[in-house]
Amino acid sequence: MEEGGMSAVPKTKTPSPVTPLSPTTMKDVKALVSLYSNYFWNRLLSILPNPNSNFRTKISSFYHSSTTSTTRGSSKRRRRTTCLPLPLPPASSPDSPSSLLTVEASKIRNVLEDVMECVFLNLHYIQKNLQFWQSRAEGSNAQKVYFMVCERGPNAFVNGVIQLMRDSLAEHTGMQRMSCSASSYMSERIIVLTNLRYFLAAFLAQVYTETERVGEDLVKEPEKSVPSLLVTVNDLFLKLEASIGHFHAMRQGDSSVDGSYSFPLMFEKLPEVNQEGSQWTECETTDAINLICQNLHKLDSYLSTLVTKHRKPKKMTLYWMHYTGGVVGISLCSLWLLRHSRLMGSSDIDNWISEAKDSTLSFWNDHVEQPLLSIRNELFETFRKRQKGVMEREEVQFTADSLHRMLLAFSEQTKGHKLPQNASDQEMLEIVMGRYEKEVMHPIQNLVGGELVRSLLIQVQKLKLDIETAMLELDQILRANEINFAILAALPAFALSLILLMLVRAWLKQDTRAEGRGRVARIQRRLLVVEIERGIMQIQTCRDQGLENDAECMFGLVLYSLDRLYCAVERHAKATGEWMCLRQDIYDLAKPGLQSANKLRITSRMERVYDCLLPSPKRQ
Repeated sequence: MEEGGMSAVPKTKTPSPVTPLSPTTMKDVKALVSLYSNYFWNRLLSILPNPNSNFRTKISSFYHSSTTSTTRGSSKRRRRTTCLPLPLPPASSPDSPSSLLTVEASKIRNVLEDVMECVFLNLHYIQKNLQFWQSRAEGSNAQKVYFMVCERGPNAFVNGVIQLMRDSLAEHTGMQRMSCSASSYMSERIIVLTNLRYFLAAFLAQVYTETERVGEDLVKEPEKSVPSLLVTVNDLFLKLEASIGHFHAMRQGDSSVDGSYSFPLMFEKLPEVNQEGSQWTECETTDAINLICQNLHKLDSYLSTLVTKHRKPKKMTLYWMHYTGGVVGISLCSLWLLRHSRLMGSSDIDNWISEAKDSTLSFWNDHVEQPLLSIRNELFETFRKRQKGVMEREEVQFTADSLHRMLLAFSEQTKGHKLPQNASDQEMLEIVMGRYEKEVMHPIQNLVGGELVRSLLIQVQKLKLDIETAMLELDQILRANEINFAILAALPAFALSLILLMLVRAWLKQDTRAEGRGRVARIQRRLLVVEIERGIMQIQTCRDQGLENDAECMFGLVLYSLDRLYCAVERHAKATGEWMCLRQDIYDLAKPGLQSANKLRITSRMERVYDCLLPSPKRQ
């Protein structure tokens, strides 16, 4: 049946096989495609209106990064936006014969930038892991045992507990043996990472020094300087291979990390014919540049593999017990909620939600909405009733006029003549009090037939006037402070809002990296300057003792610190207008030939002058 089915299918014409292209033809096709792509790209850039526009710069940088990544191959780390520039004059320097570098000089400049970037990233990765192991090695024995048992994952926890119990039951030295094992475990990783940092820092210093030496010639006479620079960089790669290979051979038998030295580092070497000639063809230059890119990719892969085997545990591994406890707690809470949910025929969760909703609404109404409405009404009532008080000025004036008439009539009757119009109430009151004193001598007689009752009524009127005056002043004081009382009633809400604002501000400024804006980030930037100062002094000490290799290593570490400082302060210095001067100071600190005393003066000035490196205002 199957054969019949196959025979039922109509036969189609078999296409003729395609003849494969020869390698020479493929090479010509690639060259043609590259030529037209470069032509199209140059035409596209010429169409753009502004040659200095950010859009064009971004497109150019994107095109450059894409071509570089194609040349170097896939990389695990993404390209940084900024890093310490090479010690080369700008492409448009007035000293150069032309405003643009040649194609070969531009290529080697890009390759050197890639070398610097790769070394900086690997140094940072090594330094971060090395600091972790050094901090763990400085801990107490109990902390080391805790790390070995509780911070290396569940398998290490089970094995560590079993080993600890076994040693404790057998020799009663379980803690001591575990502490010694932890010290050996940490010291091995510290040794490997320290040596890798030493080799990379020395390699970085050599590349930077050589680039600074031939920088002017690379712009002025690229035909002569490019071949020698390529040969020198290749020799530096081979020297780095020898250093790491020697360390590889020494540590291969003593390593307890599985697969740490399973494969050696092997770089490609330039052919002897390329090293002898002074004038290279374009093809030879391109081959040498591609070879350096291949060596750089091998170095990056080797370091990634080796450092990964000696890196610090991941965050998930370090805090696996906390995460496990959280997962167990969430699981128990989920089971408890499931038990009280509708799925199990219970209405407890619905009742709790209803009660929580009612409680929330009651809290909002009693402690938020009503107080705010009360404050608002109080403020509006204050302005609406500002002219209404307990005692009005007209009432007080009426009482004062009545008292004045009473005093005037009594004084004129007592004196027997008319008083002047400008007579004061105080003078007339003295007359009343004088007559009152005489009348009091015979109170009963004068109460019926004298002026005692009349003088008493005048004094009562005077007392009424004083009381009304005091009440008027008190009412004015209350009116003036009503708005203060209303603000005082709103202080709790204002304090709560201020606390929330401070918490949000602290959360936004929790970035502790050197690039951040908070106080901790400012401290990190100042610590970078301290590391640079310490490195400069150690370089001078090594040179005085004749330790040139150690001096090269320390100079590489100083370059690494300068790169971190360069990236950390760029954004802040541009915001304050200090970037031009600060960048020049960083360039001067990276110069190999500058005196150590001058460099220390520069670092001292940087700490005193630039705003992004000053101490926090709260600690000044």
